Amino acid sequence: MLDDVASLLHLPIVGDLHAFQPLHIDVAMLMLVELLMVSPEVAMAETGHCNGPYVRLSWLRDIYQRRCQTQHWTAAARAYLFHLLGCTPFANKSATHVHVVFLDALRDLTQTRRYAWGAVGLVHMYDHLNDASISTNRQVTGYITLLQVINMFFIT
Repeated sequence: MLDDVASLLHLPIVGDLHAFQPLHIDVAMLMLVELLMVSPEVAMAETGHCNGPYVRLSWLRDIYQRRCQTQHWTAAARAYLFHLLGCTPFANKSATHVHVVFLDALRDLTQTRRYAWGAVGLVHMYDHLNDASISTNRQVTGYITLLQVINMFFIT
């Protein structure tokens, strides 16, 4: 399965694993201020709108465009990659929000290539599949496109 992730998504499967620790909302807001160059008021409003340490993917697109307009290229790159992570390997039930914890892995952009993104994405998908197997859940989440493509390889 890891080889499938590597060949399908072109994400590294060998490397360091980032220790994603649960974030308190105050830490999430500080991270947004520091890494995406938003004001504390904007960070507070966004996390308040999302009811926790999350941001909307649409909000990230806006931040990306604003950082490009002001030529803050590092913050723009972080916003773009953070959005990409929220849409693909770390997709969740909302399909509209991403947890701020993943932004921490983009703190030093020169180090992002050393992480085993494919392995972490696969673990994230399996974790969501485990949640979906509980009888009270009615929805499968995670990067379902990856699951569908991998299943196609096993069927053929």
